[in-house]
Amino acid sequence: MDAATLSLATEAGRPPLAAPAAPPALAVRGLTVSYGQSPAVFSVDATFPAAAMSAIVGPNGAGKSTFLKAALGIIPRLSGEATVFGRPLDEARDRIAYVPQRASVDWDFPTSVLDVVLMGLYRRVGLLGRITGSHRTTARDCLVRVGMADFADRQIGQLSGGQQQRVFLARALAQDADLYLLDEPFAGVDAATERAIIDVLKGLRGEGRAVVAVHHDLSTVRSYFDHVFLINVRRIAEGPVATTFTAETLQQTYGGRLATGHVAELAGGIA
Repeated sequence: MDAATLSLATEAGRPPLAAPAAPPALAVRGLTVSYGQSPAVFSVDATFPAAAMSAIVGPNGAGKSTFLKAALGIIPRLSGEATVFGRPLDEARDRIAYVPQRASVDWDFPTSVLDVVLMGLYRRVGLLGRITGSHRTTARDCLVRVGMADFADRQIGQLSGGQQQRVFLARALAQDADLYLLDEPFAGVDAATERAIIDVLKGLRGEGRAVVAVHHDLSTVRSYFDHVFLINVRRIAEGPVATTFTAETLQQTYGGRLATGHVAELAGGIA
């Protein structure tokens, strides 16, 4: 609302109209996925805010990765739909960057680190488009952001697990997306790589981008994320970390898998 409209509303004794709320970065409704007779994810609703870092949290086998991949349409779903910034998924794919689990990638494929990052530019270039010097500069800049500039010509199979994860994050950065979806980005990486990745992700949030990550380390949820979605086949809870990541919701999510004292410690003493 501009200053003139605000002044007129005030003079008329009416409160100014609130600006419309921004649509969530990702909203999922009624998502169900089944492997055989048992649902892996059952009738799940979830909303992930824009310009925030969100964690998807739950025990092994809870359906975290399945939920994320089904929301993206990577695997089939029995029911449900997803919207991205208020638009149907298929109309907003150019605003999404996805980083899969490292274990799902064929690291023996004969390609260099720089070529992997250049793959993030294919939407811009086209499959048959010509890679230019400008594109290579963009890819190298992305490698700089993740601390991998010196490895540009290395074959990806020659990298450590943490280095491979950084390269795939660089590929996602090259897409210049508004929503970054990551499946277990810290799994199997060293402490230095984890710090480097979280710094990049927090930088994206600072630029107004949204980050949604499947996350397994409960001890870092409070320091890394703003928003949390807890799942165990069904939706357990979601909301700001400060009010949602509690002893009660952790017990509902993990049941007897976590000791009571450990739950209270993870939840920051909130009952």
